[in-house]
Amino acid sequence: MPGRLEGKVAIVTGGGRGIGRGEALLLASEGARVVVNDLGGDISGGGKDASPAEDVVAEIKKMGGEAVANYGNVASMADGEAMVKQALDTFGRLDILVNNAGILRDRMVFNMSEEEWDAVIAVHLKGHFTATKFASLVFRQQRGGRIVNTASESGLGNMGQANYSAAKEGIVGLTRTLALDLGRYGVTANAIRPRAGTRLTLTPELRAAMERARAARGETGSDGPISQMDALAPEKVAPLVVYLCTDAAGDVNGRDFIVGGDEISLCTLVGKEKSIFREGGWTLDALDRVFPQSLGQGIRNPMPRQEKKE
Repeated sequence: MPGRLEGKVAIVTGGGRGIGRGEALLLASEGARVVVNDLGGDISGGGKDASPAEDVVAEIKKMGGEAVANYGNVASMADGEAMVKQALDTFGRLDILVNNAGILRDRMVFNMSEEEWDAVIAVHLKGHFTATKFASLVFRQQRGGRIVNTASESGLGNMGQANYSAAKEGIVGLTRTLALDLGRYGVTANAIRPRAGTRLTLTPELRAAMERARAARGETGSDGPISQMDALAPEKVAPLVVYLCTDAAGDVNGRDFIVGGDEISLCTLVGKEKSIFREGGWTLDALDRVFPQSLGQGIRNPMPRQEKKE
């Protein structure tokens, strides 16, 4: 039986390790020819190393597939354009873009530097735009294509990750707008929020931050987010990503999914939870009177004030 993606060409950014590696390998096993992009930097974005991308290319070729390595920086518009050009020059077409590359610069917001903020926004949020911009030109012209973006549950809020959280939830907004901009041309754009044990999710700093958050919420026991991450293989994210790239998912557009281990969840679209109305508009006095019994009823502070310890 031919692969579901026979004849297709894909780019996977950050494809040299972890989740991206699993995505590149499964895309290739389904018949896609793959441009494996990876700068080969460390988790903070520093350094370069050609071997992660080259190792995945070698794995794909060993199993009978076709692939080429790309070492571009996703934060660069020129490198994003070059990835797309490489796919066209090498394989003659482009059908799939999986945006996966990322870094971490975790720090509490009051200690975070401008450089730490800018670096994470550049790689994650701008990094999703660079290749997408140039891939979208191809997809629009050929009236078809698939984009899968990588967001995170951290976008819903995670202590010590203001830069990462902002970038990741920005990616969800970007994805929904890509779906509107490109849907008429037969292009779909969806996002995943992966749960997997990778070098980004299992850093000592992130472990400590998540455990502090659990303790502040009064949670106890060993079955927390970190212990769960340890057990989640990055390769288990790939099947959903590849499915979203197939013809079978042609009407799945503008949505985001949590995926990890044995579970896949479709996330709800943001909408109004409650509304209040007042003819002529609201005054501060009226809000002071009405808000607690209406919109404010049941609202819980996720991090209540703690008294300073002497």
